[in-house]
Amino acid sequence: MTFVIALPCVDLMDKACVDECPVDCIYEGDRMLYIQPDECTDCGACEPVCPVEAIYYEDDLPTEFSGFTAVNAEFFTTVGSPGSASRIGPIPGDHPYVAALPHKATA
Repeated sequence: MTFVIALPCVDLMDKACVDECPVDCIYEGDRMLYIQPDECTDCGACEPVCPVEAIYYEDDLPTEFSGFTAVNAEFFTTVGSPGSASRIGPIPGDHPYVAALPHKATA
């Protein structure tokens, strides 16, 4: 199992979770952050620091966000397991589901 970043992260990307992740497995797309499931060690350090409660343990993911397990995993289809988010930097693009979402209004 792994942790999953869900819909509340889209167009927010606070990145507090990135600073807390001891294995550097949280990668940045254009509109949201993604957890590389093969690199996540299930430590849970990212979950409590997320200001919008967008991070869930896979088994605890609310039903309305259930598709985000696949969204996180499929985001890495072309890049695989890079091994270090800070080393490679932002990955251009987003999962097609996220890219198709309407943009959230900003204050």
